Amino acid sequence: MNAPVASPADAIAVLDPQSYADWDPLLDLFDKLRSESPLTRIESPGGEFDPFWLVTGYDAVMQISKDNAGFLNAPRATVFTNKVGEAFARQITAQQGEESPNLVSSLVVLDAPKHPKLRRLTQEWFMPKNLRNIEAAIRELAARTVDKLIAAGEGGPGEDKIVDFVKLVSAPYPLHVVMQILGVPEEDEPRMLFLTQQMFGGQDEDLNKSGLASLTPEQILQIVTGAVKDFEAYFESLAAQRRANPTADVASILANAQIDGEPLSPRDLAGYYIIIAAAGHDTTSASTAGAMLALARDPEQFARVKADRSLVPGIVEEAIRWTTPVQHFMRTAARDAVVDGVPVKAGDWLMINYVAANHDPAQFEDPRRFDATRPANRHLAFGAGAHQCLGLHLARLEMRILFETLLDRLGSVELAGEPKRAKSTFVGGLKTLPLRFSAA
Repeated sequence: MNAPVASPADAIAVLDPQSYADWDPLLDLFDKLRSESPLTRIESPGGEFDPFWLVTGYDAVMQISKDNAGFLNAPRATVFTNKVGEAFARQITAQQGEESPNLVSSLVVLDAPKHPKLRRLTQEWFMPKNLRNIEAAIRELAARTVDKLIAAGEGGPGEDKIVDFVKLVSAPYPLHVVMQILGVPEEDEPRMLFLTQQMFGGQDEDLNKSGLASLTPEQILQIVTGAVKDFEAYFESLAAQRRANPTADVASILANAQIDGEPLSPRDLAGYYIIIAAAGHDTTSASTAGAMLALARDPEQFARVKADRSLVPGIVEEAIRWTTPVQHFMRTAARDAVVDGVPVKAGDWLMINYVAANHDPAQFEDPRRFDATRPANRHLAFGAGAHQCLGLHLARLEMRILFETLLDRLGSVELAGEPKRAKSTFVGGLKTLPLRFSAA
């Protein structure tokens, strides 16, 4: 079959970060395009973006994700960008001696044989057996976070309180966890949060810290590039400390690691630190806020999970699917292929859209409904295949512990205003979540 080409209006909606802040209309668009074909050709009306395939079908996204030889990460930008952005990245990285369409050389942009070698350096550290060693520390962080939530907000003793859950809980908590893992001192955490938001904030003035509602592509590139340079400088210093005085944290593993008998290059080392520091908390923050939004909207579900803690893992898994913090990755076809019945040519660029795949009714019954008891929840929020998220077990553990703690301490919870989503095509989620709650 030949896949359709999106109308100019639909193409603009797919390309516009504002669309990702307007959640239901975005899902409506994906449903419409998916009903016509699992792949849709997107052509930028203004020509500022190269054409690409938007992949909205669950089976198609799964097929591409598992075929790591047929669909590559490295030849083109792995996160959707315009022509100016890719050219800029190539120029900057060429000056560093390794031209790349990606400013950061992290696990998510690499292919075999390099990717599995780098992944193996920390894979065992992030497995459940090892994570049990830090579970007590995570529980302590969760308790401290919930203490601050209970103490904050408007209202006196015994009265309901109003807070922004994102600011007080879902943003700082996973940040604390991942910074402990990296060995970053607590006093440096605000800096890490600031840089992460600059990297992933895109055109959202609240997150990119520009204060400007509309930025040119060049301005966004300058913000992101500055954040990357600051990250690299910080972690270069941290790595030097861990070489001199190694500890049991991930920073020490990376600082002293070797591949094929050689230390990691400065670019690879910085990229490894950055992906753990940035992606390791921003994504869990979004899923955590999504879970609380669902519970605040549904008092019956909140009461059920408060009474039956065996439902907590289901809450966690459904929140990750329902929210889908990493909204896409890009792939480049290494050869001609047929994806769920649609012919793709070698060299074609594809956006595997996890939001669309995780809301495909062919895979998930009534996908917009938040259901903690959803059976066989084989979502794609962590990806699939060789590039499945390295930190998936950590994310699940963090969220489970936090919600067990919250359910012990909260008597009731409901929305106290309209939540707001981030304007971002890449990492998305709630940037504000006003809640009214009572303590248990």
